[in-house]
Amino acid sequence: MIHGANYRWFVLALAGLTATLAVAMPSMAMPVLFSEMSEDLGLTLVQIGTIWGTVSLAGLLTGLAGGAIGDRFGTQRTLAVGCLMLGLTGALRGFSNSFATLASTVFLSGLVGMVVPMSLHKACGVWFSGRHLGLANGVVSGGMAFGSMIGSMISATVLSPWLGGWRYVLFFYGGVVAFMSVPWALTRAAPGEGARSSPDGGTPSLLQALSRVARLRHVWLLGVTMLGVSGCIRGMLGYLPLYLREVGWPAARADAALASFHAISLIAVFPLAWLSDRLGLRKGFLVVATLMTATGVGLLAVVDGALVLMAVLMAGAVRDGYMAILMTTTTELEGVGAPYAGTAIGLILSLSRVGGLIAPPLGNSLASQDLRLPFVLWAAMALLGCAVLYWVREGRAAKVEVE
Repeated sequence: MIHGANYRWFVLALAGLTATLAVAMPSMAMPVLFSEMSEDLGLTLVQIGTIWGTVSLAGLLTGLAGGAIGDRFGTQRTLAVGCLMLGLTGALRGFSNSFATLASTVFLSGLVGMVVPMSLHKACGVWFSGRHLGLANGVVSGGMAFGSMIGSMISATVLSPWLGGWRYVLFFYGGVVAFMSVPWALTRAAPGEGARSSPDGGTPSLLQALSRVARLRHVWLLGVTMLGVSGCIRGMLGYLPLYLREVGWPAARADAALASFHAISLIAVFPLAWLSDRLGLRKGFLVVATLMTATGVGLLAVVDGALVLMAVLMAGAVRDGYMAILMTTTTELEGVGAPYAGTAIGLILSLSRVGGLIAPPLGNSLASQDLRLPFVLWAAMALLGCAVLYWVREGRAAKVEVE
């Protein structure tokens, strides 16, 4: 049995595994399966973009409540129930037989999908302090990068032929995600998580948490930043495999290009998170990472051949490191801290879902004029996010760690 301070490392390992199996792999299976779904259901490019953006619409509706629920009931219970619900709703997507039913089931899955990643980063804020907080968030983001890489590599070219089609791939992922609720149900809560959740020693209500966080200007600014950056990344990820197939790349090579985005992100996430902790820099890293993302995505509008892969790697190198540092920055903002981290992250990710909702269909609609135009739009969105960072003021790292 794991005791004392070592238990937090067990929780962190479980959080990283959950990010891989429950969040990233099922999500990044969708872009590489879209071609197969399109043939089966007769979907247009704009309909595909709409379905990909539907997840963001659902997350927008539940993001704030999902973060506040984690603050109210604790990360352990929230993740146990969240994984079970996400697995069941994710499997429902496999029963779709039209654009309407696929959009509806994707939307339903998205309603609960926001709760799990928010609670994973909330767990980092509860179990770790400033000295290790960036690295802890890096483990969760690294798990997402690893899962995204594997999901995009094997879902269409390995799992679909092996299991018998895209429907059975979604059923398979649904079972895996639901199973992840078991270890979380058996995990103990962080010592004093509920007791220290509010200044008067009690656990804040959902409305109290939302009211407190909604008054914090810098939370809103980070949310607008994420609106631009998330819209850029989500639009590009959903479109890239289809675009590369359209310009003549073999399916396996197109999927590998998408996987390389996540592979380089996985390699870079831990050094970026570690350097952020060591140097005490958050905002500077976010600015540089946003500019790299905008440049990489923008280059996809003008380059061909091997240079496409270079542009993908530039955009991907900072993706999950960016998320790790952003989650750390949010937790460290004055007025947030671990007690309100879930609610603050929920607000920021809700705003990011606005970008994720509008960017895919809007960008995909431009493809009818020129296949490269969507990348121009998405790069501009990232630059907008970078500009907003100018007004963000960093908080101070917390000093106390959970033992």
